[in-house]
Amino acid sequence: MAPMVTLRTVWATTSDLRAGHRRTDTETVVHAVLDNYATHKHPKVLAWLTRHPRWTFHFTPTSASWLNAVENFFSKMTRQRIRRGVFRSIADLQTAINAYLAEHNASPKPFVWTKSADAILAKLDRCAVPSV
Repeated sequence: MAPMVTLRTVWATTSDLRAGHRRTDTETVVHAVLDNYATHKHPKVLAWLTRHPRWTFHFTPTSASWLNAVENFFSKMTRQRIRRGVFRSIADLQTAINAYLAEHNASPKPFVWTKSADAILAKLDRCAVPSV
């Protein structure tokens, strides 16, 4: 039987990390994208990451409002297409995602920015680390 692929939201607490670690194949490299919430950088979480090098955390930049739109899109896709799905292979999962994207793109709704491009770029210029 083909392995089952499951996607889950993982909160970065040490107990959730342990559970996620047990649920994934020991050869799988795991990349988790997280916001900059302080608990994700707690010393216990960082110590756990040191002991489990196959896990890598990627933190989203703070004050990146455009990421909220991206996060909302993936959240909606997860709720509507992935969460209760059963995928017997990566190809099955990719097929479900591609079908969702095709349906979504058939009647797209544009994201409307609340700030002007000049205001956004001015804020980027004030960042200590270049964003682009």
